Amino acid sequence: MKDFNEDRLRHARKIRKKRRKRVILTIISIFLLISIGGLSFMAYKSYSALDNTYSEIERGAKSKLRDEQVYVSNDPFSVLLLGVEDYSSEHDKGRSDTIMVATFNPKDQTMKLVSIPRDTLVDIPDNGENKINHSFAYGGKELVIDTVENFLNIPIDYYVTVNFNGFKNIIDEVGGVTVDVPFDFYDINKDWDKFYFKEGKQKLNGEEALVYARMRKKDPRGDFGRNERQRQIVTSLIDKALSPKTFLKVDDLAEEVGSNVETNMKIKEGLAFIQKYKDFSSSSLEQIEFSGTDEYYSGVYYFIPDEEKTDEIIKELQHHLQYTPPETEETDEESSY
Repeated sequence: MKDFNEDRLRHARKIRKKRRKRVILTIISIFLLISIGGLSFMAYKSYSALDNTYSEIERGAKSKLRDEQVYVSNDPFSVLLLGVEDYSSEHDKGRSDTIMVATFNPKDQTMKLVSIPRDTLVDIPDNGENKINHSFAYGGKELVIDTVENFLNIPIDYYVTVNFNGFKNIIDEVGGVTVDVPFDFYDINKDWDKFYFKEGKQKLNGEEALVYARMRKKDPRGDFGRNERQRQIVTSLIDKALSPKTFLKVDDLAEEVGSNVETNMKIKEGLAFIQKYKDFSSSSLEQIEFSGTDEYYSGVYYFIPDEEKTDEIIKELQHHLQYTPPETEETDEESSY
C-alpha cells in the first residue's frame, strides 16, 4: 500500500494549475458570448446549435439536497463535468472516464475545481461499493450525480457531459492544441494505432490529444498524472477557442458542441452566468486534489481516498457553496440546548 503525498508535485505545478479555467462549461460560454456579441446570422446559427445541448434530468431542476432551486445569477452553484466514453452496444452505456466537480461563488467570483479519480472506491446508491466511474455504466448521468452527491455531501446543481468524438472534433476544429509533455512515452488508440509523445512542447490533433489525455499505465502518478494532462489539454483548448481565428469557425464549433455536449443548464442560464462572472479570471480558480492509497481487492485496483483529506475537501466545497447539510443543522440545534 503506497501513500499518495502530492504536496511537492502540486507546488511545482501551482502556476500552471491556476490557469485551469472553466473546463467544458467555458467552451459553451464562449459560444454564448459570441451569440450575444452581434455576429449576425452566424451568431444566430450558433445559438440554435447550442440549444441542442440541453437535456433535463429526471429529478428536475433542483437537487434533492436543496430546499430551493438555485440560480446562477445570484446563488453559489455546482457543476458536475463528465468526459464520457461511448460504446457501440446499445446495452452498454459506457464509462465516465473523467469526473470533475466545479463550484462557483458569485460573491467573490471564485471557482473551485476538484478531480475525482475514476477508480475511487465509493458507495454507488443501490449498487454497493465500486469504482466511481462504474456509476455511469449502471445508471447514466443520473446515477453519477447521486453517487457524487453521496460521496461529497454537496448538491450537484448542473451537469455537463462531452463524449470522446466531440472532444476530438472540437480540437481538430480549432487547429489542434499544444501541450508540455512531461516525459517520453507512447500509447495506442482503440484501433491499436501507436502514438509517440516526446518530453517538451508538442502540438496534438484531436486523435493524438485523446490518446495523450487517456494514458495512465505508463504514468508514474497514475490517475493524478492523467488528470494533469487532461487539464493541460483543456487549458490549451480554451486558449485556442478564445483566439480571433477561432471566431471564424464558430458555426462548426457550435455544431460540434451541440452534437456532442449535454447539459441541464439552459442557454438563458448560461447567459446569466456570463454576465455575472464577466470579470472571472484564472486567478479566481483553485484546484483541489484528493490524496489516498492504492489497494487491490481480488486482483482489481481501487483508489482509496484518505478520510481526513476527503473530509477537508467536503467542508471546503460546502463552505464555498454556502451549503449546510441537514444533519449538521440538527447537530448545531442540539448543541445549543
